[in-house]
Amino acid sequence: MAKLRLPLPLPADALVMELPISFADPLWLLLLLVLLPLAYGYHRAEQRRHVALQVSRQAAMKGVKTWVVYARGSLQYVRWLVLALLVLAMARPQWLDYEEREEVQASDLFLVLDVSHSMLSRDVEPDRISAAKALATAWVAGRPHDRMGLVLFAGGAFVHCPLTLDHRLLQAFLANAQVGRLPEGTAIGMGIATALHHLSRSTSSAGRAIVLLTDAENNSGAIGPLQAAEMARALGVRVYPIGIGRDGLVLSPTRRRFDGNYDFAQRSMTLDTVLLQRIATTTGGRFLRATHEEALRGIQRELDDLEKAIVQRTRIVHRNDLFFWVLAVAFCLLVLELLLRWGPLRVITV
Repeated sequence: MAKLRLPLPLPADALVMELPISFADPLWLLLLLVLLPLAYGYHRAEQRRHVALQVSRQAAMKGVKTWVVYARGSLQYVRWLVLALLVLAMARPQWLDYEEREEVQASDLFLVLDVSHSMLSRDVEPDRISAAKALATAWVAGRPHDRMGLVLFAGGAFVHCPLTLDHRLLQAFLANAQVGRLPEGTAIGMGIATALHHLSRSTSSAGRAIVLLTDAENNSGAIGPLQAAEMARALGVRVYPIGIGRDGLVLSPTRRRFDGNYDFAQRSMTLDTVLLQRIATTTGGRFLRATHEEALRGIQRELDDLEKAIVQRTRIVHRNDLFFWVLAVAFCLLVLELLLRWGPLRVITV
C-alpha cells in the first residue's frame, strides 16, 4: 500500500490563533479609536442643544413620554454603529476553516495464526487459541493505518482474510477463526509461505511484515519453517514469531469426539524456541514469548513498537471573507435609521 490521505480536525497552534475569525487588513481597525471620541463629543453636544418640541406628537406637549421619546434618544447610536461596521468591513473579517491532512506511509502486515489442535491447550487462560486471538485483535485495533490480512494454518494453510484497511472486518474474521477446519498437523512453513505469496504483490514502500502466532510444534507441510524464512528474507519481509504457551505438563486435547468436542488430558509439551528464534533472526524480525497473561500484556506493548507507520502532517487553512455580510448589516441599519429619523422619530425644532 502506498499512501493514504486522511482529513482530520486541526488543533490551533502558535501561528494561527484559536479564534475562528481573523482580519486581512487589521490596520483599518485603528479608525475605531477615532470614532470613540467623535461619538462622545457628538453625544455631549446633543445634550446641550435646546429642543422646544422633541417629537411631532401632540402627546409630547402634555408631558407624556411615549416610546417615540425613548427611541429618539437612542437613534443617534445607530449611525455610529453603521460607521463602526463600515470600518470593520474595510478590515476584511475572515472566517478561518482549519484542516489537517495526514500523509501516512503504512505497512502491509499479515497475521499468521496457528489453528492446530494443540492450540486448544489450557496453559494460558482460557486456552492458547483464544489468547492468541485476543492479542491479535488488540494489536489490529492499535494500528489504524496499516493494511492487514489473516492466514490460518494447521496441516495446511489458507488466506482467511486478504489485505484490507477494514480492520473491523479483519477482527470479525479473527473472532471466527476456529480449530478443526484444516487437516491435523502444524505446518508453520506453509503458513508463512501463504502470507508471502500475497505480500509479494504488495507495493508498500513503508514495509512488509508477518506476525506469526503459534505453539511451535511443527510436524508437517511441504515447505519447512526455515525454508519459508529464507523466502521471506529474499522478499524483504520480516517475520515476528510469537510463541504461545509454556513447557511442561499441559492440559491438551488428545482426541476429537463424534460431536466435534475434544477429550483433554495432561501431556508434556515443549515450545521450539530455537526454531522461532532462527526464523526471527533470518528475516530480521524479533521473537517474543507468551507463557501467561502478564506476558501477553507485555507482548502487546512490544508489538505496538513494531513496524511503525511514518506520518507527515500538512496544515491547510481555508479563509472565507465576511465583509459582504458586515456591509449588508450596515446598509440595513442605515436604511432603518433614515426611515425612523424622517418618519415616526422626526424632530421639529423651534
